[in-house]
Amino acid sequence: MQLALSTWQEVESYLKTSTGIIVPIGSVEQHGPIGLIGTDHLSSEFVARGVGEAIGAMVAPTLAYGMSQHHLGFTGSVTLRPSTLIALVGDVVESLAVHGFRRFFFVNGHGGNIASVTAAFDQIYAARSLGEARPAVHCRMSFWFGPRTKALIGELFGDKDGSHATCSEVSLVQYAHQEAIKHAEMTPFQAPRSHGFFDAADYRARFPDGRIGSASSLASPEAGKRLYETAVADMTEAYQAFLEY
Repeated sequence: MQLALSTWQEVESYLKTSTGIIVPIGSVEQHGPIGLIGTDHLSSEFVARGVGEAIGAMVAPTLAYGMSQHHLGFTGSVTLRPSTLIALVGDVVESLAVHGFRRFFFVNGHGGNIASVTAAFDQIYAARSLGEARPAVHCRMSFWFGPRTKALIGELFGDKDGSHATCSEVSLVQYAHQEAIKHAEMTPFQAPRSHGFFDAADYRARFPDGRIGSASSLASPEAGKRLYETAVADMTEAYQAFLEY
C-alpha cells in the first residue's frame, strides 16, 4: 500500500490496524559505466514496494537524495549535506508520528546514508528523552539485502560483487527497469578495491570509472529477479520482526 497513491481516509483506516510504515531511502549518484544514477533509491524502492505488496504494509514515498558528497566528481551526482539529511529524516518521521505512525522501517540502498540517518534517529529519541511531549516512536534502518540475499550474492558473484556499483545492485535495477539497461566496455574487468577515500576529487582519482571492487558486467536482469524475490522475503521477515520488537 503506497502512501502516495492513497487518500487520507485510506491512511486513517490503515492506522486502525497497523502503525508501521516502510520508508525507502537511497541516493542520486554515479554507479559506474553501466549502473544507473538512481540505482540506490531505485533498488530500495523496488524492494520496499515488494514488501508492501506482499503483506499490505504502508510504504512511504522514497527519499531519493542522500549523503553522496564523495561522488560529486562524476556528472549527474547530487548530494545532501549531512545536516540536511538529518533534518529531512527527522521531519518525515515527526510528521507521520503526528498522525499515529509509530514504527518507521527505513529500507536503505546507500552506505553513505548510515551516519546521517543514525544521527537523525538519535535526534528524534533525544527530543523525547529530554522531556519534549512527543509520541514514542521506534526507528530502524536496514539495507535492502538481508542474510539470505547476501548468501545469494555470494553464490552469484563470489568476490566480484564489490562495494560500489556492485553486480547485485546493478542486477536488481536491471530487473526493475529493463528498458534502461546499459552496456559498456570496462577496464579493468574488476575495479580496484577500496582502502578509503576522502572528498570527491580524491574518490575520482582513486576510482576513475566510479566502481569500487566490482565487475559490473556480470550483472543481469535474470540475477536481479532472483535477488528481488529473496530480498523481499528477507525484508518482509525483518519488518515483521521489527513491528513485534
